[in-house]
Amino acid sequence: MTNTTEPVTQPIERVTNTAAHVDPGRTSRAPRRAWFALVVLMLPVLLVSVDNTVLSFALPAISRDLAPTAAQQLWIIDAYPLVLAGLLVAMGNAGDRFGRRRLLLIGSTGFAVVSIVAAFAPTAEALISARAALGFFGAMLMPSTLSLLRAVFTDREQRRLAIAIWASGFAAGSALGPLVGGLLLEHFAWGSVFLLAVPVLVPMFVLVPLLVPESRDPAPGRIDVLSTVLSLAAMGPIVYGIKSLATEGVDGFGVQAIVLGTFCALWFVRRQLRSGSPMLDVRLFRQGSFGGAVLVNLFSVIALVGFLYFVSQHLQLIAGLSPVQAGLALVPGLVAMIVAGLVVVPIARRVRPRVLVPVALGLSAAGYLVIALTTSAESIAPIVVAFVLLGVGIGSAETVSNELILSSAPPAKAGAASAVSETAYELGAVLGTAVLGSILASQFRAGIVLPSILTDAQADAARETLAGAVTVSEQLPGAIGAELAASAAHAFDGGVVVTSLIGVALMVAAAIVAAVALRNPGSSRAE
Repeated sequence: MTNTTEPVTQPIERVTNTAAHVDPGRTSRAPRRAWFALVVLMLPVLLVSVDNTVLSFALPAISRDLAPTAAQQLWIIDAYPLVLAGLLVAMGNAGDRFGRRRLLLIGSTGFAVVSIVAAFAPTAEALISARAALGFFGAMLMPSTLSLLRAVFTDREQRRLAIAIWASGFAAGSALGPLVGGLLLEHFAWGSVFLLAVPVLVPMFVLVPLLVPESRDPAPGRIDVLSTVLSLAAMGPIVYGIKSLATEGVDGFGVQAIVLGTFCALWFVRRQLRSGSPMLDVRLFRQGSFGGAVLVNLFSVIALVGFLYFVSQHLQLIAGLSPVQAGLALVPGLVAMIVAGLVVVPIARRVRPRVLVPVALGLSAAGYLVIALTTSAESIAPIVVAFVLLGVGIGSAETVSNELILSSAPPAKAGAASAVSETAYELGAVLGTAVLGSILASQFRAGIVLPSILTDAQADAARETLAGAVTVSEQLPGAIGAELAASAAHAFDGGVVVTSLIGVALMVAAAIVAAVALRNPGSSRAE
């Protein structure tokens, strides 16, 4: 391949291509040190991805201890991925300018310190603030690891393998979050899910300087502070608006917040289109396969995080499983997700994405349908089956969509394409709880029947969340407490049915998008 117009701002890629021309028949094998560096760089990847899903299993314990409102409960989950998604591209640019290894070490230090603060948060407000700070430092980790891999592995084929391992670790970490959370909560307080970051990150402070070389862009673009603010100002109000509409109806500030967020999003896009060195090259979305793959990735993560949000509560608070038992109940689905992501690679060589991805998303829709039709406290088998179907579908669809996101973009835009893929994942994590979680909270509040003997404080706590209702039921006399617990379980599972049907519709919509947008990914690749 000859590229006479390659920009001077891509020195690493230029050296790689030149080496390939000198001896196309020889593969420059990476030294053993490079593979050790890959192992070290996987530590923050696993940590950030586990942190996206581990908190779902700690939520019942947090609810009992800190007594958050329904809105605060959702913000405890959402504050982290919301800030993370809003800052990913900006932090990637900062790493280009100031040094990616330096940014990785700064982010690791901050993440470890704030994790300790979060573990001992005395109030729901303090925990939400700590989660937002974790998102700030977490945004320094993800772009830095991927960019450093590009510098460590100069051979193109080995770099592809390293990035594939990086992506598999990200997916595996998200899948292992519930199991890790269950094991920790079986023996320790809920703060242990945050303290997990300390032993994972401490080795990095020693090994990264020894194994990973510094890497930066010799001609970085300018830091666009306004675009960073706009990206956060777009997502924050939109997510708040969705929550407000679900919990307060149209009488609250939900509509105004969504309008404000949409305005900021349009301003952000307009600014990127006019910039000579945009933070995010939104022109990539003009390629149908690229935009379609991003949407598939987004919808898949919404489905996964939304599912884990309500299933973790059902298994512990209604089915009566311990945290570790609840985590083990999801192991078959987690294994199915990882295996599907690997098995789909050879299948994708023979089956076109426009066929393969809709079929995978159809399996995810079937998983949600199983939940909608069979939800009950008596058996966890339907949940296990549903999560296996969901895991196979999401694992397959995300693998194919991530490959399309990178291959659909021109080589010079590979970095921007990676940032878009990561941002779609984090935004999906936010919307999974913001949309499906808010709908579930609204249905629960409308369906629960409260005994007349409750005090105002007890009534408010029972009406807010399932964990609050279970806690109040344990304070009441036997028969009345059992009646409240049964009403809460019925209201929650009724909300799960509605939420699951919405999940079915979401997966069907994603399948239609994939069938239409992924018709001819090869043309985009050629362009």
